[in-house]
Amino acid sequence: MTNRNPGSLYVISAPSGAGKTSLVKALVESTDKVMVSVSHTTRPMREGEVDGKDYHFTDAATFRQMINDRAFLEHAEVFGNYYGTSRSRILDQMAHGIDVILEIDWQGAAQVRQQVPEAVSIFILPPSREELERRLRGRGTDSDEVIARRLAEAVSDMGHYHEFEYLVFNDDFDTALSQLRAILLARRQRTWIQSNQKAEALHGLLEGQGK
Repeated sequence: MTNRNPGSLYVISAPSGAGKTSLVKALVESTDKVMVSVSHTTRPMREGEVDGKDYHFTDAATFRQMINDRAFLEHAEVFGNYYGTSRSRILDQMAHGIDVILEIDWQGAAQVRQQVPEAVSIFILPPSREELERRLRGRGTDSDEVIARRLAEAVSDMGHYHEFEYLVFNDDFDTALSQLRAILLARRQRTWIQSNQKAEALHGLLEGQGK
């Protein structure tokens, strides 16, 4: 049965090192009726990954057919592998009253906004370029050359912040998390949603009005 109060679609983007993944994970764990979309990909499954949980692992022929069938809200090719967000899975979850989060880059976000104009877009930024570099170096797995490339890519990505409806600076983790939750919870208080959820209470409050 379709929920009278469908969920919202949230598109959350950020440069590498801004802390998006950790924030979204904490948001989902601390908020009811919200989930992160699981993307399709053609890249090989890595050790420890679970099909349907980390990604929906798909062969290239099937993925290309899904593109032809317009099955994706957005898709992209990255280093020879395809990644995409299934339209039907997203709409099904939303129809059951679940808020769905897409963690995608600004290019994917632009594709989604074209197809779902009502999608809520949020961009997460680090407090400074120095802090961003510190976080990238803190991983301890990349060479100076790789870090320099990632930093340049991050700066390029950050130039698209103005395309998003909301902007959150991840200076203090708990503060940034509270701001994300505030955006989501405020959207749930919109009049048309509350009037459906509280129809009986509104009837009681307004009973006899105009008589």
